[in-house]
Amino acid sequence: MSEMRLIYGFHAVTSRLRQKAASVKEIYLDPSRNDRRARDLAQAARERGVRIMMVDGARLDGMTQHARHQGVAAHVDAVEAARDLDEVLGGLKEPALLLILDGITDPHNLGACLRVADAMGVHAVIAPKDRAAGITPTVEKVASGAVESVPFITVTNLARTLRELKEREIWLIGADQEAGQDLYSIKLGVALGWVLGAEGEGMRRLTRENCDEMARIPMLGSVESLNVSVSAGICLAESRRQRIAVSR
Repeated sequence: MSEMRLIYGFHAVTSRLRQKAASVKEIYLDPSRNDRRARDLAQAARERGVRIMMVDGARLDGMTQHARHQGVAAHVDAVEAARDLDEVLGGLKEPALLLILDGITDPHNLGACLRVADAMGVHAVIAPKDRAAGITPTVEKVASGAVESVPFITVTNLARTLRELKEREIWLIGADQEAGQDLYSIKLGVALGWVLGAEGEGMRRLTRENCDEMARIPMLGSVESLNVSVSAGICLAESRRQRIAVSR
């Protein structure tokens, strides 16, 4: 029997319903939510044969441990924790674009990184299994559907995985505000992986040592640092921009 989990929030539930309806076992909807968003969700569920249970806000609060559920939750089959990296890379029709996260423990940050990765066409997000956030209902809600669309691969030994990526001729660039060169001075059209560490602590030593080069995001204002998901978005967007420019 497959493992079940609870997800909540309109983005997370609607995305799962549209992309993997067979995995949605039951949807719980607050009857006081009689707006268009709730009606559209209910209609989509009926079209896919998914049962909707009307439950009040107090019960939803208890089910989600008082998370910001927006009046909707669902029991679903657990998303596969990982896909095989060889399978992901072997099926690519363009140079790899990867996001590698070292030590990201905040589920909100992980969810936001997955959402950015989806928007920028990242082929996989890679993270260590230990001392890092995994897929949780909070991550699914923040990711707004990206958990279903972006392979999230956890590895036992991140340094070893980085070495294996380099053997595949994937260029690894670590984002570091102390780096001498900025990301706009690097050619990013090749197969590459952006490596980002947790805000404040940064990357671990072995992770840093396995990067091919380091790059910083130019900071033109008074703010000294950025949230990891914002940094990831900037780095990945520049990578995509350069790829588009080269293809024209």
